[in-house]
Amino acid sequence: MSGTVTSNVFRGSGVIAAAAGGLNWVSTVVTASTLTAEAGNGYWINTTSNTCTITLPASAERGDQIIFIDYARTWGTNKIIIDSNGLNYQGDDDTLTVEYDTDGETLNIVYADATKGWVPLNDEAVADVPEAPLTQKGIFAFGGDGSDLNMSNLVNSSGVIGSDVTGVGTARNVGNLATPYGGDKAIFAFGTGGHTVRNLVNNSGVVASDAASSGSARGSGAGATYGADTAILAYGNGPVTNVSNLITNSGVVSADVSGVGTAREGLVAVPYGVGLASFCFGQVGGAYLNTRNLVNYVGVVASDATGAGTGNNLQSGVKYGTTGTAVTFGGDNAGGYANHTNLISNTGVTSADVTAVSGVTARPYSAATSYGGDKGMFAFGYVGSGTYVNYKNLVSNTGVLSADSSGAGTVRQTGGAGYSYTA
Repeated sequence: MSGTVTSNVFRGSGVIAAAAGGLNWVSTVVTASTLTAEAGNGYWINTTSNTCTITLPASAERGDQIIFIDYARTWGTNKIIIDSNGLNYQGDDDTLTVEYDTDGETLNIVYADATKGWVPLNDEAVADVPEAPLTQKGIFAFGGDGSDLNMSNLVNSSGVIGSDVTGVGTARNVGNLATPYGGDKAIFAFGTGGHTVRNLVNNSGVVASDAASSGSARGSGAGATYGADTAILAYGNGPVTNVSNLITNSGVVSADVSGVGTAREGLVAVPYGVGLASFCFGQVGGAYLNTRNLVNYVGVVASDATGAGTGNNLQSGVKYGTTGTAVTFGGDNAGGYANHTNLISNTGVTSADVTAVSGVTARPYSAATSYGGDKGMFAFGYVGSGTYVNYKNLVSNTGVLSADSSGAGTVRQTGGAGYSYTA
C-alpha cells in the first residue's frame, strides 16, 4: 500500500462520495439502450447502434457525482437521454427531456440540492436543450362570425372536436394570439377591439376568467412556444406593430419588447426544431409577405430573413411529428384564398408552396392546434361572402394534410392551442 489518499468529498450523511479522482470507472462499455446509473461511477457509453436512455438515482446527496463519456463519438448520431428520475436537472423538473447529442462529448454531473438537482460541470448549450413532452389535446376558443364570441371547443387526443362550451372572459377575436405555455397549458391573449386581457387554460382544458396582461392591445398577431416551457406573442395591428411579449412558464405576459423585423399583421407563428419558433408571412398595407423571423431558445427574435412560397396573410400553422417540423395552411394572397401548405424544416427553412390534396377548402382565418402527441389539425375559417365554416383538416405525423371533414362547434374564425401531457 502506497499510503496515497484519493481526493474525496463527504456526503451530508457522512458517507464518503468519490470525487473525480476517486470515481469507480465501470469496466464494461455500455451498449444497451438503457442504463440505470449509480452515484460515484464513471461510464463509457457506446451509442453506435442505438440511443441510450440513462436513469439517474432516485435519491442523491450534495456532492454525488457521475460521469458519462461518448466512447465511440456517436452521440451526434444516436444521442443519450437523461431521465432524472424524480429529481431536478439544472433546476428543471423531470417532466422535461434532457438530451445530449454532440459527438465526443463528456457529461460530468454533480448533485447540488433539491432546487437545482443535478448540475453539469461541463455543459455545452447546444447539447443540453430540455424538451417538454408532447401535448395530447387541443382547444379552440373565442373568435368571431361578424360578432365577437367567447365559446370554446376541446379537441381530444384522437382529433375529435367537442361541442361548444360556454365561454368565460371577454368575447373577442383572438385569432393566432394563442399558444401553449408551461409545457401543458395554453393562453389566449389580447384581441381585436383594443383588448389587453389574457385567459389561461389549465392542463384539464378549463378556461380561466379574464386576467390583466401587460403589453400593447392588438389583434391579428401570432404566438408560439420557445425554449422548454415558455412562449412568445408578437406583431399584429392596432396599429400595425412588430413588438413582442414573452410569456413565462406560469403564464405571465411581459411588457412590450422592442420590435425586430418588418411590422405586419395577419402572420403565422409555429414552433420548430427543439425550443425554436418562426414568425412568417403577413401583410403590410396591400403587400403580402413571405418574410420570416426566427426565435431562438431564449426568446430573441431575429431580423427579417428571406422566406419561400407565395406571400400570404391570415394563415395558421402547427408543429407535427417528432423531428421538430411544422406546416402552415390557408390564407389570403393576391391570387385569392389559398389551400396550399408550406413546410418548415427543423432548421427553420420554409419550403415553396405545396399543393393541398383534393377536397381541401381554400380559406383564411382557420385555427390550428396539435393533438395526439405528434399530429396537428386546422379547423374553422372563412370562405367569403360572410360565410364561416367549421371544417377540419388533420395533419399526419409526416405532415400530410387530409381532405375536409365535418367539424363541431359554432362556425367562425377562432384561435387554437395544444395542452395536456395526458391523452
